[in-house]
Amino acid sequence: MSLFDIRNIFFTILGYDLSYLEFLGVISGIIAVWLSARANVWSWPIGIINVTLSFFLFYQVQLYPDMFLQVFFFVTNLIGWWRWLNPKKGEEDKKDELKVSWMDRKQLIAITGIGIAGTIAFGLFASRLHDFFPMVFTKPSASPFWDSFITVMSIVATYYMIQKKIECWLIWIAIDIVATALYYIRDIKFYSLLYLVLTILAAFGFYHWRKEYKSYPA
Repeated sequence: MSLFDIRNIFFTILGYDLSYLEFLGVISGIIAVWLSARANVWSWPIGIINVTLSFFLFYQVQLYPDMFLQVFFFVTNLIGWWRWLNPKKGEEDKKDELKVSWMDRKQLIAITGIGIAGTIAFGLFASRLHDFFPMVFTKPSASPFWDSFITVMSIVATYYMIQKKIECWLIWIAIDIVATALYYIRDIKFYSLLYLVLTILAAFGFYHWRKEYKSYPA
């Protein structure tokens, strides 16, 4: 049985069958976010491993918006890796990498609008995927609007993480709370635990990036 098959069980804990796919996805996800919270550029290549595993997992539990999101993440992990290592003149930190900064008001307004409109639009699309492409999506999308919120806001948060905007961590906290509940309901409980841990790491990331910002010369 393939490593990417959720039925390939690694071990059973407290009556829960944990697949190799879910286990490796969780471990790589925790490592990637921990490195991001530390503003460590190695978070991006580790993230590539995580999103590849997650793509196959979400397809098998009918969380299709989340599945599509992993394709976006794969591309943005490559972009983020390059962006952090190649800051523009005046954007460098002490390690000659991109330094952290705050958003402006226009960016905050844009986030709100994109979040509401994107969640509704993508949620409507996701709810009909099994009608549009029945050969690929044999079952209806599970929780299409909550799943779409995770997808849309993850795109927004990732964009601002690439730019090292401190507020990206507040967006991640909201996403991780929703994901913790949704994945528990969809019976991928180890991924639910992952996002509970990621909520804590996102709070740490917000604290650490603020601290780093304050360390810059005035």
